[in-house]
Parts: sequence; structure tokens; C-alpha cells
Amino acid sequence: MNNRIDGLGLEIRHGLPEDLRFLLEKYPREQWKTHENLGDMAQFWLQRHDMFRELSGMLQNSVLDYREGRLAPDAFQTWFAPRLRFFLQQLHGHHQIEDMHYFPVFAAAEARLARGFELLDSDHHVIHDALERNAEAAREFLTVLQKADSDAKRFAGDAYADENARLIAMLGRHLHDEEDLIIPLILDRGEGGLGVS
Repeated sequence: MNNRIDGLGLEIRHGLPEDLRFLLEKYPREQWKTHENLGDMAQFWLQRHDMFRELSGMLQNSVLDYREGRLAPDAFQTWFAPRLRFFLQQLHGHHQIEDMHYFPVFAAAEARLARGFELLDSDHHVIHDALERNAEAAREFLTVLQKADSDAKRFAGDAYADENARLIAMLGRHLHDEEDLIIPLILDRGEGGLGVS
């Protein structure tokens, strides 16, 4: 499935299409936390998503602090590099588990949502490419910080900030849509019924 062709590309999408929202309408977000079928796996998975959101915000804020002079280059590098590495590695591993295990199980459980899982899988490929671009832009940025003049540092910081903002925007949309597809399915069937408990 090419979600760029059918208007559902990650960078232009504003949510799941109506035909994939039938369980979300039955189980709106306001009900999730108190629903009896929100089991340990789903809670852990939502916590991982929250971690990605929190880390992406922290990374974005650290770049802003550096660019606005509130964080010296050495302090920025010391804080930023290990956290970015952790963020990129964890996100890549999280997507692999979803693609290889959870998405096939969920798609098999509800055929009407199969297109949604194809969409999410396609998102992962788009995000993977963005992760690679982000890592490369970060390498260039951190290299320039060590040896370049202030104009080059500013240019590299701006380039990385743009790449990072793009990744974070795509990730935010993807995480939200993924939750809107999966959590209602879990609430409808139960983790045991889906075989993911």
C-alpha cells in the first residue's frame, strides 16, 4: 500500500480515515484508562509511546536551548548525544516488534482494520527513513560543533532543528493514529482474546 498515493501520507494525514475509526467511536479515548480490558501489555505499550513523546520533546528543547544560547556547545553535546542515540535505537526496536509480531496479530483479528495496519507499517518505513536522516544530520551537527566557526554552527543547528522537527511531527501523528487503531481493538476483544496478554 502506498499511503502517499491515496492521500494518507504520514506528513499530510490529520488522523485515521473514517472507515478505520469504527472501534474508536465505540471506545473513545476518554474511556481507555478505566476500561476493564486495558491490560498490562496495552498499558506498557502506551507508556512506551509516552516515553517517545517525552524524549522527543526533551531533545527538541535541548536544541532550542543551544540555538538560543542557554546551553553551551560542550554541555549540549554531553546531554544530547546519548539521549538521541537511545531515542533512535528504542524507536527502531519498538517498530520492529510491532511490524513482526503485533500488527499481524491485530490485522488477523479484525479484517476491517487490515488496511490500517498496512498504513501503520508504511508509516514505519517513512519514519525509518526520517530516523536515518535525523541521525546523519545530528552527526554533521555534532561534528561542526567541535571545530567550526559560529556561522557554521548556527547553520548546522538550524539544519538539524528542521530535520528533528519534521521527524517529531511525523512521529506524533503516527503514535496518535496507532493508538486510535489498536487500543479500541484491545478494549473490544481483550488482550487474552487477541493472544497478546
